[in-house]
Amino acid sequence: MGYYSLKSHANSTDYMEIMREMDGGYIVKIVRDKDGYRDETTDFISATLFESCLRTGYLTKIENPSFAHVA
Repeated sequence: MGYYSLKSHANSTDYMEIMREMDGGYIVKIVRDKDGYRDETTDFISATLFESCLRTGYLTKIENPSFAHVA
């Protein structure tokens, strides 16, 4: 449904994938690179919080997610 980069430290490839839309929000998978270790978390984010993160620049839409392959 869409990929979004997370505002984080330089040279980081942390991103969030929207897995599905639900009433009032989204089920998302957050993928973080911690010194070469890939950490994946699945969680719920409310639509209000998601929109706030977009407005503040914490999340940025990735137009060409060539690196974000789901394993």
